[in-house]
Amino acid sequence: MVKALTPHAEVLQAAQRVFEQHGYAGATIERIAAEAGVSRVTLHRRGLTKDTLLGELVASATEDYRRAMWPALTGQGTGAERLAQALEALCGAAEEHMALLVALRAQSDGIFHRDDEEEALTRTVFTEPLEKLVRDGIADGTLRHVDPVETATVLFNLVGWTYIHLRTGHGWKPERARRATLDPVLHGLLTAPDATEPNT
Repeated sequence: MVKALTPHAEVLQAAQRVFEQHGYAGATIERIAAEAGVSRVTLHRRGLTKDTLLGELVASATEDYRRAMWPALTGQGTGAERLAQALEALCGAAEEHMALLVALRAQSDGIFHRDDEEEALTRTVFTEPLEKLVRDGIADGTLRHVDPVETATVLFNLVGWTYIHLRTGHGWKPERARRATLDPVLHGLLTAPDATEPNT
């Protein structure tokens, strides 16, 4: 038996559809109300705006991401092995929320960035799992010495947005996009790295 959605859940799903179709700028409260089959006044009385609804959608997607990272953070294996597992999970999370992510990024990807520094970094909720796994890999010798914070920021953006672009811009199937993205990230391209190249 399918469980019926609550009125709020129905509005939230309607808001997601509107954000996916029209992006942030085009997602008016009138459109959200119409999609949900309620009046604009009803949403106003509930204290709902497009920003509060977007905030809930982003919070839900963020929580899904954190759950996806958990097995890699708590599982067995080397730091490098668990980092690979986490990057696979990152692609999976991007797949699950792709339409919303694409719609929002078309307007602004500020929801992913910290704005309290001169050089913006990705919000720690997204990078901390990867940073921990990079540190674990450095500690157990399966990853070379790199800046964990900077590398986690690069990995989140490199893998996440490349995967999304290959899926939406090139129409590649999930498995192909995931393999093509992760293979050079995890294995590199050089057959014989220069031994004189600095390792830091």
